[in-house]
Amino acid sequence: MTFPEFPENEAARIAELKKYKLLDTFSENDFDNITKLVAAICEVPIALITLLDLERNFFKSHVGVDFNQSPRNISFCGHAILEDDEIFIVEDATKDERFDDNPLVTENQAVFYAGVPLINPNGFKLGTLCVFDHKPRQLTDVQIISLKALAKQVVNLIELRKKNSLLIEIQKELQNRNERLETFAHVVSHDLKSPLANITSLTRFLKEENIENLSTDSKMYLDYIEDSSLTLKNYINGILKFYKADELLDSQKEDVLLKELFDEISEVLISDDTLFDFPMAGTLKNVNKAALTQIFLNLIDNSLKYNLNEKRIVSVKYIDETDFHKFAITDNGMGIDLGVQEEIFNLFKTTGIKDRDGKEGTGIGLATVKSLVSKLGGTISLDSEPGKGSTFTFTVQK
Repeated sequence: MTFPEFPENEAARIAELKKYKLLDTFSENDFDNITKLVAAICEVPIALITLLDLERNFFKSHVGVDFNQSPRNISFCGHAILEDDEIFIVEDATKDERFDDNPLVTENQAVFYAGVPLINPNGFKLGTLCVFDHKPRQLTDVQIISLKALAKQVVNLIELRKKNSLLIEIQKELQNRNERLETFAHVVSHDLKSPLANITSLTRFLKEENIENLSTDSKMYLDYIEDSSLTLKNYINGILKFYKADELLDSQKEDVLLKELFDEISEVLISDDTLFDFPMAGTLKNVNKAALTQIFLNLIDNSLKYNLNEKRIVSVKYIDETDFHKFAITDNGMGIDLGVQEEIFNLFKTTGIKDRDGKEGTGIGLATVKSLVSKLGGTISLDSEPGKGSTFTFTVQK
């Protein structure tokens, strides 16, 4: 018996094999389907997908044997990866001096062998797709072509599995980072609220107690401190609202009357100088009212704040589509430049425009809206023209 030698690039080959994290893994249908197909095409009792480790031949998939590895030094596959040919065939191992006293031949009746090396994109031979029979034989041209083609499919599966595993790892890492960021933002925002409230209260107290003694500059500075504190408070409240938005998704679904929904919103947001037009009939079946309400509050509040007209107009239209609830919110406000429309839903992205009270937005409200809409299975878009107004259109999956 001749023991198979190691390839010259063995250390690099083993390192490449380890990257796939396939050794000692359980069987998988995608690989098992190929070995079953190979066994049927080649009309053999045994078909294997093998991976050659340093001292063993691990079977990622096996048909016709009840074990999943064998010593590498007696493996046929160890010889197969040393050859330059596309396929390594031993028609009768009992008459081949390399294998005639091999335990696989003498004890397991492995008489016929055909194996195609599994060559990855970097040129390393990871193992083989191979077949065994208990009697001497030959493969037909069609069987050889099929074996080669399916070996390439095994390599494709291995590569795809590696990419999928990498994506899963990236997703887990991103999820962990997002959770850490959410915790950090929540803790910092919460811890800032109390001292910030103290600053605001103290500033007001100083102004009220010393109103007659304050110079014009001193009063201006105190006003600036108070305004800055209120701006920071809005940021903090926005961040907390953004990271708490997911909690709304846990709310129980219910049937919602459109008129009642917008009546409630009207009580919160709409003043006498606003014409608010909304659907007076219709029912949304089995929807998340809490999340929908938050979406409308943010969008309608934006429409009102960024509107300098004496008569502000906000119109809500509803379209009952097959798979989605669709809403369009149109206003006669300031409008948004085309150059920033694509980024307006990104967290902390603002238009740079000040609202009717002279304050700039936080860039959190629309990010919260997009997050909620996406998690409700919908999309959101913007159609806007500066000086004429905006239309926000969003969908929610039924």
